[in-house]
Amino acid sequence: MHIYEYIITELGATGVALAAAAVVLFFVQIIYYFRYGRLVGYKLHNRKPIREAEPPLSLIVPMFSEDYGFVEERLPLFMQQEYTHYEVVVVYVGQNSDFHEELTRCRQHYPNLIISRIHHDPRYPISRKMALNIGIKSAHYECLLFTSTEVEPASTHWLALMAKGFARGEIVVGYCGLEAHPSLQNRMMRTSRLMDSADWISRATTGRPHRGILHNFGFTKSLYFSPEVNGFNRLNMNIGEDDLFMQEIMPKHTVSVVLSPKASVKQKLWGGISWWISQCIYYDASRRHYPLSVRLSHGWELISRLLFFGVIAASLILLPDQFRIAAGVLLLLRYLFVIWEVRRMSRRLGERGLVRFYFIYDLLSPFWSLAKSLLLLRHDDRVWR
Repeated sequence: MHIYEYIITELGATGVALAAAAVVLFFVQIIYYFRYGRLVGYKLHNRKPIREAEPPLSLIVPMFSEDYGFVEERLPLFMQQEYTHYEVVVVYVGQNSDFHEELTRCRQHYPNLIISRIHHDPRYPISRKMALNIGIKSAHYECLLFTSTEVEPASTHWLALMAKGFARGEIVVGYCGLEAHPSLQNRMMRTSRLMDSADWISRATTGRPHRGILHNFGFTKSLYFSPEVNGFNRLNMNIGEDDLFMQEIMPKHTVSVVLSPKASVKQKLWGGISWWISQCIYYDASRRHYPLSVRLSHGWELISRLLFFGVIAASLILLPDQFRIAAGVLLLLRYLFVIWEVRRMSRRLGERGLVRFYFIYDLLSPFWSLAKSLLLLRHDDRVWR
């Protein structure tokens, strides 16, 4: 008896369908994680330089509150970067004159600090895009890097490494992680940020960029003011400068991806899981405007993962013993490959302590994505102007 006749005899039509589905979905998952892992081998220096190796850099930081923690703790980290030709432009949006004076006094210690102020009137809200526009006009240098008051650089070499991206591209994107705490929910939030970033970073490293991240991206001033761009788009939205705007300019210009633990920033957490959900719902409202290919690719990974787990579970229940073993082997092989790739990506992006908890995220994230999609159906007044 031939092997395929034996399989059909032992499994029946339902068993054959389950076995075939398990194998197909296994390879779909392997392809996705192989694509994510390609960011590990990306080398920026393979790109041809288009300007000097250490171009002058303007770091632009919008500020929407009287954040003394930023002034005392994180601003000094921006000002003490080991890079010669740079300035930090802080755009303060507010009414507190005492705080503005304290910001201005910081220039006594940091001569390369520039303070711009926009008077806040509750009747006329100022968006982040408007604040960034003022910062861009106040900047003296061609290369512009954007971040926020919520982050701190992972090293004193952050700006120097990001500047190397400008030596080889008009647009630069880097990684932003979350600050680490010894709790399971913190590890789940950090893993979510890691894997979301792995998706768009891997696309960018293979010539299909579609976004950056709010706290660590940049572009040149001449690109921003060029006739075909002429400033930020979608001004009716309070979000989108790091994705919807980037989708407009990325296809036409060179993009540098800077990947190094020393070139990343860490975002401060202002709350627990409820805060994180609120942040995700707010910023992910722009995803409905993403290219269809991006949305389908992301959705199919989640669906294929759920289907794979479902097919494996059904195989372990319904199939004969020898085929149950085969299903278990497929599941084990997937986990070994996934953990291997996640470990490599974590090291490249400077994340620690996530790999051994990844199986929890792996099981729960499709359900979280489904819940988030349902929540995004509601109109969010925070998004629209």
